[in-house]
Amino acid sequence: MKNLLLIAIFTISSGIYAQSIFEASRNGNLEEIKTLYKANNDIINSVDNKGFTPLILASYNDQPEVVTFLLENGANVNAKDLSGNTALMGVCFKGNLEISKMLVNNGTNVNQKNYNDATALIYASTFGHTEIAVFLIKNNADKTITDSRGNTALKHAQMQGNDDIVELLSK
Repeated sequence: MKNLLLIAIFTISSGIYAQSIFEASRNGNLEEIKTLYKANNDIINSVDNKGFTPLILASYNDQPEVVTFLLENGANVNAKDLSGNTALMGVCFKGNLEISKMLVNNGTNVNQKNYNDATALIYASTFGHTEIAVFLIKNNADKTITDSRGNTALKHAQMQGNDDIVELLSK
């Protein structure tokens, strides 16, 4: 009976820690993340009910200091959410060049596909983030990859009228 109580307390407290790290990553509360990490360093790669990791949330929500800490402490740069999106894909959707550089420089797969076969370059091209597209291409992003509808990054840029990216991808 005592063992069951200890297991229940551990399970409940683990859930609280996990919820806290997601909120702290989203909001950029680095001190809370450091405290949670000291208590349980496995928490750095925990996953919420949408498949988001602390790194995915911090990247998407423009929290470079948190991203730095997570990367320095072993966060999985290629982790996918339930849609197959990575932290890099989220950054390419939102447009943070600084964080995209941090992720690529820490080994993220620039050609990783989500479950619709979209890549980070396709997102950068769709949402008009030219500097990120240039950076991805310089880091071996494959311009020829097609999504599940058969569209390349160039086609997405054309459909959105992102002329600078169309020019870049046409070379």
